[in-house]
Amino acid sequence: MIDFSKIEYLKTGNPKQIRAYEVLTQNQILSQLAEFDPVLVGTIPINIAIENSDLDIICYWKDKADFIEKLTAIFGNETEFTIRETIIINQESVIANFKKAAFEIEIFGQNIPVKNQNGYRHMIIEYKILQLKGEKFRLEIIRLKQKGYKTEPAFGLLLGLKDDPYVELLEYKF
Repeated sequence: MIDFSKIEYLKTGNPKQIRAYEVLTQNQILSQLAEFDPVLVGTIPINIAIENSDLDIICYWKDKADFIEKLTAIFGNETEFTIRETIIINQESVIANFKKAAFEIEIFGQNIPVKNQNGYRHMIIEYKILQLKGEKFRLEIIRLKQKGYKTEPAFGLLLGLKDDPYVELLEYKF
């Protein structure tokens, strides 16, 4: 099992993973967020990224106003920087977006430890499914994503999930 809490595994990955590692380390993006326990999640860590996949970083904040203030101070001058607050599944959430090098970067924060956030939980479950189902399954997920499917709905389709893939993946039985 990969330790997704550190990004060293990206150094020996595919070209997109290696480039993600370079952008994140050269710009000290994760180290600048260290107090918020940042973890890279999504498609790039588990090797199902497509051309326009972004770098999704989840964070754990205890003080929302402090998190917003620090994100704005650190990244506010980046290309196309935006920050917004929203409610996702009854949880206050903060989402910042900007561009760096060839990547769109999204920083997502909630007052929930990162390993308990759905973005992390989905990624771990998807990683395990990919390990079990093999290369043909992985390529089929990528093909669906290239056709416009979001990640969880693509998994839901291939796994035959009936209702909401975002919920059903969290309950997936191996």
